[in-house]
Amino acid sequence: MHYGICNLSIVPLRIEPNDNSEMISQILFGEHFKIIELRKNWSKVRLAFDNYEGWIDNKQFEQIPEETYIKLSTTETILANELIEFATDKKENFITVTLGACLPFYNHKNLSINNTNFNYEGTVIIKKQPKEAIINNAFKYLNAPYLWGGKTPFGIDCSGFTQMVYKLCGYKLLRDATQQATQGEVLSFIEESEPGDLAFFDNNEGTITHVGIIMKDNYIIHAHGKIRIDRIDHSGIFNIDTHKHTHKLRVIKKII
Repeated sequence: MHYGICNLSIVPLRIEPNDNSEMISQILFGEHFKIIELRKNWSKVRLAFDNYEGWIDNKQFEQIPEETYIKLSTTETILANELIEFATDKKENFITVTLGACLPFYNHKNLSINNTNFNYEGTVIIKKQPKEAIINNAFKYLNAPYLWGGKTPFGIDCSGFTQMVYKLCGYKLLRDATQQATQGEVLSFIEESEPGDLAFFDNNEGTITHVGIIMKDNYIIHAHGKIRIDRIDHSGIFNIDTHKHTHKLRVIKKII
């Protein structure tokens, strides 16, 4: 078994091993993974955080020893808490670090990937945050453009949004909306929900295709063209701009 770590800012994770293939997610700086199939130019990887699988260009990561992978998987994860900041090496080369990226072996503004040491001056998230922090962290992505497979304030999809917001608070969600819908406790009514709970929506075939974060007073923050705030009722999401329902409510889940 081989192991790797992302040493670049934002790397596409693709469904097939070529540059024209659909991007199904992104790997952010400092995230580590198992290499489950190693080819000449591409590798199929399984992310340590959520076990999500896809293909990554071999030029866009570094391999790490198994002991490093184990240490990263068993030590406390420290995350970047700036919309954008830089990790700078001793030669003053810098890597852009986005919100929610991992900072491997972070200690007093220093971190390392293999033999490269970086300085990071931005604020960090170290400890698990209370449920009340979910909405505050969600606001950090407000107006971020929708991007299929995206996970950053520069482009994000609905389940990437919910996953990253929960990650910033210290909780693990799976990557896709259908997977996230298997987590947590089912709530029977919107009235039972609290800010920070998740609402899931399905299509005409009954497949869950969308997820958002419930706010107080029957509002929801979700990715639809951009990260936006709309109304939610027993039918689904009511768009405050078009005055039409856009998503059909399937289930509400309490994760925390």
